[in-house]
Amino acid sequence: MSEIEEMSVPDETAPHYRLHGSPDSANFVVRMILEELGVPYDYVPVDRLVLEQKSEAYRKLNPQGLIPVLEIEGQDAPMFETGAILLFLSDTHGRLAPDTFSSERGRFLKWLFFLSNTLHSDLRISFKPHRYLKDRNQLDVIAEPLMARISTSFQQIEKEIAATGGPYVLGDRLSCLDHYLAACARWAQVYGCCGDWSLKATPGMRNMLEELELRPAVRHACKQELIEGSPFVTPKAVTLPGTTT
Repeated sequence: MSEIEEMSVPDETAPHYRLHGSPDSANFVVRMILEELGVPYDYVPVDRLVLEQKSEAYRKLNPQGLIPVLEIEGQDAPMFETGAILLFLSDTHGRLAPDTFSSERGRFLKWLFFLSNTLHSDLRISFKPHRYLKDRNQLDVIAEPLMARISTSFQQIEKEIAATGGPYVLGDRLSCLDHYLAACARWAQVYGCCGDWSLKATPGMRNMLEELELRPAVRHACKQELIEGSPFVTPKAVTLPGTTT
């Protein structure tokens, strides 16, 4: 049985999960990992069109009013923060991350936190920069350096893929880093916040994205997220009620 086929086998012993999200939000990353792990989960839609994520009920799950939230059977509180959720799932199920004492563990952790704290964070600011400035006339003040940071982040990961020999961030080992990076690459292209970066300039990353697009778990996650066509290489925006504020 191939690696791709093995990853689609359900794990009947796994705890049950409830994923709260909106189409093509950060829950997309979590859904891809849940699908790869083959664990049971329920999906709870959050209507961003009416700012349901800012409601009192939702803030009891995540006081920041942000997506996603993952409720986990056996845990005493819901989880939020995409990077934390991915780390929990990968470690809990012993897949999509190096073992704690593996020589790759430190490299995995630094890139996971880089994706979460640097690239994803910069992308979130670039989506709605007006939220971070009192004067909308000053948007250009942060736009150029922000785009440069995003472009540089993609180029740094491209260098890492080249150094490991690919096709994935950790070399020949698939990990949750690849799914997280793919979603960030998708959003950068869809929302026009690529800076000087393009897939043509990062062939290693493009190859990784093409590999991911072939995976049954990723294809199923895209279907559930209402993402059509090529999700990472030639992505198109999802334009449905609840996807925008």
